[in-house]
Amino acid sequence: MAIHENLLGGPPPTHLPDDPEPRELLASGAAPAEVAAKYPASSLAWAQLADEAFESGRVVESYAYARTGYHRGLDALRRSGWKGHGPVPFEHEPNRGFLRALHALARAAQSIGEQEEYERCSTFLRESSPTAADTLS
Repeated sequence: MAIHENLLGGPPPTHLPDDPEPRELLASGAAPAEVAAKYPASSLAWAQLADEAFESGRVVESYAYARTGYHRGLDALRRSGWKGHGPVPFEHEPNRGFLRALHALARAAQSIGEQEEYERCSTFLRESSPTAADTLS
């Protein structure tokens, strides 16, 4: 039996391909807006913009940035074989941008009173990665 065999019969975990350039730029202190402009498909850059906007009290901006990162992440997941459900492990670093954007979207939705969106995104995050739900909350 393979060590990573899924005994529950569900879909295998989705691992996004590594995209180190935006991650390295952000880690070196580059402005998230510059990174998002240079790498608009980077969920991580959009998630960081969402976090910064939220921390500054710009909740609607945070929501918009998070939604962009979320949709860019969904596109990447689908290109990686994801079929709309199944694990997206937080432990795989390239998945973290999408998961952070999803968390930021839930947080901003809750802040503007969009309860259904908050619940949908929170459930999606927990079902995709319990580790991300626990780590980011």
